[in-house]
Amino acid sequence: MVLDKHTAKKTAELLLQINAIKLKPENPFTWASGWKSPIYCDNRILLSYPVIRNFVRDEMAKQVELLYGKPDVIAGVATGAIGMGALVADTLGLPFVYVRPQPKSHGRKNQIEGYLEANQSVVVIEDLISTGMSSLNAVNALKAENANIKGMLAVFTYGFEVAKTNFEEKNIDLHTLSNYEYLIEQASETGYIKEEQLATLMEWRKNPSQWKQ
Repeated sequence: MVLDKHTAKKTAELLLQINAIKLKPENPFTWASGWKSPIYCDNRILLSYPVIRNFVRDEMAKQVELLYGKPDVIAGVATGAIGMGALVADTLGLPFVYVRPQPKSHGRKNQIEGYLEANQSVVVIEDLISTGMSSLNAVNALKAENANIKGMLAVFTYGFEVAKTNFEEKNIDLHTLSNYEYLIEQASETGYIKEEQLATLMEWRKNPSQWKQ
C-alpha cells in the first residue's frame, strides 16, 4: 500500500530520472528468474545521487514513524536495502541490522548481522518487492530470533498478485513509497513512454511469468 500520492509520484519521477527504473517494452530484459520483462529496476543506483538518496531516506524515515511509531531496530534486507536501511536507522537514531539471504558458511554462521535482542520491535526496509519471497525470507530469519516484526517499508513494488498473497499469508504489513501504477502514470504524463508502449506495459503486469513480447 502507498501512503502518500505526492511521494509516490515524486519517487517514480526520480527513479526514472536516474535510470534506476528502465522501461523498454520493445527490447525486454531477462530477469534472473528467467522472466522476460519490459521493466528493470535497480534501486541501489539511488545511493549514488545524494539529493535523491536523501529524499528517499527522509520519506522512509517519516513513514516508518507514521505507520509504526518508533521501533527498537531497523533491519535492511541484503544486499539491496543495506545502504538505505542504514540511512533510515541513522535518521531515526535507531540501531541497525541486516539480514543475509542465508547464514554464512563460516565463522559464527550469522544470517543476521548486527546486535538484535529477543522481543525487540523491528521494521524491515526493502529496496524492491517483486514476488516478495526474498523479503519474507528475511522476515522469517528475524522471527527465528524472536523479533517482533512491526511491518515492512520498501522503495518500490511491481504490485504482483503473488506478492500480495505471500504477504497476506504471512500476515506482514507492507507499505511502499511508490508502485507500478504510479510509475506508469508518471512515465505516461511526462512522455517517457508512448501510448503504444503503455499497452504492452499494462499487459505484462497481468501475467509476468508467462509474458512474451
